[in-house]
Amino acid sequence: MMNWTQLITNKRLGLEHLHNKQSDIRSDFERDYDRIIFSAPFRRLQNKTQVFPLPGSIFVHNRLTHSLEVSTVGRSLGSRVAQKLAERYPDCANHLNQIPSIVQAACLAHDMGNPPFGHSGEQAIGTFFSEGEGRDFQHFVTPDQWEDFTHFEGNANAFRLLAHQYLGRREGGFVLTYSTLASIVKYPYEAKYSPAGKQKFGFFQQDKPLYERIAAELGICKQVGDERKYARHPLVYLVEAADDICYELMDLEDASKLHIISTDTALQLFLGFFSEERREHLRVHCDRLEDPNEKLAYLRSCAIGALVDACAEAFIACEPQIMVGELQQPLIRQLPEPLGCAYAACADISVKQIYRARMVLDIELSGYRVISELLRCYIHAAFSPTTAYSHQLLNRVPSQYDVRAERPYDRILAVLDFISGMTDVYALDLYRMIQGIEIPKL
Repeated sequence: MMNWTQLITNKRLGLEHLHNKQSDIRSDFERDYDRIIFSAPFRRLQNKTQVFPLPGSIFVHNRLTHSLEVSTVGRSLGSRVAQKLAERYPDCANHLNQIPSIVQAACLAHDMGNPPFGHSGEQAIGTFFSEGEGRDFQHFVTPDQWEDFTHFEGNANAFRLLAHQYLGRREGGFVLTYSTLASIVKYPYEAKYSPAGKQKFGFFQQDKPLYERIAAELGICKQVGDERKYARHPLVYLVEAADDICYELMDLEDASKLHIISTDTALQLFLGFFSEERREHLRVHCDRLEDPNEKLAYLRSCAIGALVDACAEAFIACEPQIMVGELQQPLIRQLPEPLGCAYAACADISVKQIYRARMVLDIELSGYRVISELLRCYIHAAFSPTTAYSHQLLNRVPSQYDVRAERPYDRILAVLDFISGMTDVYALDLYRMIQGIEIPKL
């Protein structure tokens, strides 16, 4: 069974020898947040697609604004949970008081490993190896390593980005606390154990020893019924819930602004989160507002508040199961009514109308083509580095990516590090130059 005093530690990856040395007025977990928000990979999220194409005359969410909102909701969830847990476990209240800061930092980082062009970027990478020209390289790697590529997952890539020591960089990557790092790993197992047909896993083979070290330090147990997989760090459930709340509700608001769904539809979906008595009160308030966007924003904020309260209560109720590695469902699946039905209705319309909207499909189709071509060119270059063209291509790769590594697995992983870190615009510009569509101006 896991315990909170061990799960919450300020030990930093790469600076273990300085454990418990506090030299800053900020807590160690606030320092994690600051390291993330001032980093270049986090800033690049402003030019990575969330769902809708970037940017148009109408503002929609990108990965950066989404991450900031998730971190805010995560902090609120963490505050509510910490207060309740402190009542349950008064002897470790000092540890539990750190939960809001840990969850806020982990939420901020949760999407940093996502490649360009939204979720289609992950699929494009996976299918390049499972269905495309990438299949030619399968014999260079072990079966377990091959699973890393065919199941490429942004969550595993986020852990790598934060924890891996790149060439010429410091040990421990971002040098974050063990607790913050563990709190972003939604699927704490290897790619070969991904559910059938899904790209879900928590760490690449190269980074597996790092996660195992963190799990051992924090006392993270194995899942009940499956010793091949670790249980989640309990705070992962809060990070996941904050993400679930934000993307579902904010996608509806964006879709309304883009006229993919009507404003009335979005308003009715938001009202569905409340009892009839509460709905009447909200309608009266909305009638005083003339701007439809103000109405949407008000109801969306009320719905977020209701979901935060419900998910916090669900966490407290499920905490005994969580601490032994038994809970397999996300907190959003534990919602009482009418919240559960309202969330399901939002998810249903998202799948049927929003994620199949033409502008969404267009960016996904473009992303597939761009990422597939970049992978084709750079992986071939990494395996044939002496040719003139390969030499030119590899010179475009920043020095921290070891595209000339001795092991083929490490070479391919370095190419994935390079391409997954690109913004949408950079990937498109590089694609155009490689294709000769756009010649750089002198």
